[in-house]
Amino acid sequence: MSLLYVLLAIQILLVLIIKKMNPMLALLIVSIITGLLLKMPADKVMASISAGIGNTLGSLIMVLALGAMIGKLAEDYGAAERIVYVLIKWFGIKNIQWAALLTGILVGIPLFYNAGFIVLLPLAFSIATATGLPKLYVGMPMIAALSITHGFLPPHPGPVALASIFHADVGKVLLYGLAISLPVAAVAGVLFPRLMISVKHIDFKHHVINFNPDKVLPSATKSFAIALMPVFLIIAGNLGGLFFTGQTAYYFKVLADPTFALLLSVLIILLILQIPLAKAMDSCVEGAKGITMIMLIIAAGGAFKQVLIDSGIGEEVKVLAAGWHASPYIIGWGLAAFLRITLGSSTVASLTAAGIVLPLIQPGISPELMVLAVGAGSLMLSHFNDTGFWMFKEYFGLTLGETFRSWTVMECIISVSGLVGVLVINGLVQP
Repeated sequence: MSLLYVLLAIQILLVLIIKKMNPMLALLIVSIITGLLLKMPADKVMASISAGIGNTLGSLIMVLALGAMIGKLAEDYGAAERIVYVLIKWFGIKNIQWAALLTGILVGIPLFYNAGFIVLLPLAFSIATATGLPKLYVGMPMIAALSITHGFLPPHPGPVALASIFHADVGKVLLYGLAISLPVAAVAGVLFPRLMISVKHIDFKHHVINFNPDKVLPSATKSFAIALMPVFLIIAGNLGGLFFTGQTAYYFKVLADPTFALLLSVLIILLILQIPLAKAMDSCVEGAKGITMIMLIIAAGGAFKQVLIDSGIGEEVKVLAAGWHASPYIIGWGLAAFLRITLGSSTVASLTAAGIVLPLIQPGISPELMVLAVGAGSLMLSHFNDTGFWMFKEYFGLTLGETFRSWTVMECIISVSGLVGVLVINGLVQP
C-alpha cells in the first residue's frame, strides 16, 4: 500500500509540473503530502525535510558554486571559442564532427548545460556556414557531449547530488564517468548524425575555414587549462592516493576532495587569466547566481529523498526488487527513465529515483556506478515536457518530427549506451 502512495505522490508531482509550478515548490509540496500519506507524524515530516535539505546541500553547495564560477570564467574570457578553433585546426574539415565532439566535452565539463548550449551553438553555426555543412551535422556532436557531461560527470549538479545521496566517491564517479562518456559520445554524437544526415555532396578536400575572432582570446594552453583544471586535479589526487603512502598519500587525498580541487582550480585560473581581481570576481558572482535555482531544486529533491527514507518505504522497495531478480543498476536506470519521461526534468527525475532506490545500495553494489546508472536513466526519451527539447528545436529551426528523429533519438542512445557502459564496468571491476 505504501508504494501506491508513493506512486500517487509522483502523479501529483507530474500534475504540478505540467501546470508550470516551479520544481522546487512542487517537490516540497509533494514531500509533505508523501510523508502524511505514509502516516508520518507532521513534526517528523518537517524534520525529515529539514534534514534532507541540510544533508544534501551541506556536502555539495560549495562544489556547485565553485564549478559555476569556473564555467563563467571560461565563458566570459573566451576559453570555449579558443578550444573550438584549435580543435578544428588539429582535426581538419573532414573530421569536423570529432573536433565538435571534443569541444563539447572539454567545454561541457566546467559549463552547466544551458550555458554551454548558448555558448557553443553560435560557434557550431559559424562552422556550418563557413564549410557549407548542415547545422545538425556540426551541432549534434557538441550537444550530445554537453548532454553526456550533464548526466555523467561532476561537477555538474546531477552527478554531484547523486554522489552525495549514494555516498559515492566523486573521484571514482568522474573516472568511471569519463570511461563511459567517450564511447557513448562517439556513438551518439558522431555515428548517429552520420547515419541520419548525408554529406556525400560535400567536397571536404577543397573546403578551407578561417576564423578571425573579433575579441582577444586566451592562448590554447590557457584555454585547455581553464577547461580541464578541475578534472586534472581530482584525477591526480585519486591516482596519487593509490600509488603513494604516508604523508604524500594524505596530500593527494586532500587534492582529490572536490571542494578543495575546485577552489584550487579557481585560484589557478585567476592566475592564468591575469585579469583584474574585481572584474574576475564579478564573473564569479554571476556564475554563482546562475545556479541558485538549480541548488534549490536539488535541496527540495533531497527533502523528498529523506522523507522516503524516514518513512521506511525502503524495506518495501528492497522486497519488491528482490522479487524482480534484476540488477539494482537496471532498476535505478529504469525508474529514473520512467520519471524523466513523465516529469521532463532530468535533475528532478534523478533525485526522485535516488530516494527510492537508495536501499538497494548493498555490499557488492558500487554507489559510483549507481550514480551513473541513475544519471543515464535521467536522460531517456526527452520530449515535449523537457526544456532541452524545445531549445534544440528552436535553435536549429526544426519541425516537431525532425526534433524527435534527431534530439529525442540521440538522448535515447545516450541513455541506453550509458547503462550498457555501467554494466560493462561493473563486470570488469567486480571480482
